[in-house]
Amino acid sequence: MEHEIIISPVYNDYCKQIQELILPIQQIEFNVPVTLEGQPDLLDIETNYHKDGGGFWAALDKSKPEDHQMSGTIGLINVGQHTGVIRKMFVRKEYRGKEFGIGQNLLNTLIAYCNTHEINDLYLGTVEILKAAHRFYEKNGFREINVDELPVIFPRMMADNKFYHLKLKESAKI
Repeated sequence: MEHEIIISPVYNDYCKQIQELILPIQQIEFNVPVTLEGQPDLLDIETNYHKDGGGFWAALDKSKPEDHQMSGTIGLINVGQHTGVIRKMFVRKEYRGKEFGIGQNLLNTLIAYCNTHEINDLYLGTVEILKAAHRFYEKNGFREINVDELPVIFPRMMADNKFYHLKLKESAKI
């Protein structure tokens, strides 16, 4: 079957699909002890991601029925001071790998957005068990940092125990 995958900004009308993609990956595939209640951002994508100059994107397989199209997600929270935080980067298991390139395309989309919206630093938190994700971030230039190197404005998730930083460009000096 031919897949027609597009990366598109998504909003609150996709909350149910986003939850149906992310929660099973977290809870069942990787046994991360998180719930929907512990992730209220998944209930209001527009307020938590788009409102302050961030974004939320999904990889949509247009060859699938509308309610089963979502194959990946990535979110960007603009926390100010030219700094962004990556959240909710997940790819459905059957869409992972170089064949589809979904993770790379989602990250490239987010970075392109940052470059046009004066976001110069990206941070993210993840969990120790997600080894493939660590390799992916490191391959894309992210540097592992200690928790005490996070900016004060970084919104921490309880489950996160591994952190990364990517310098996109130097901030303009005033």
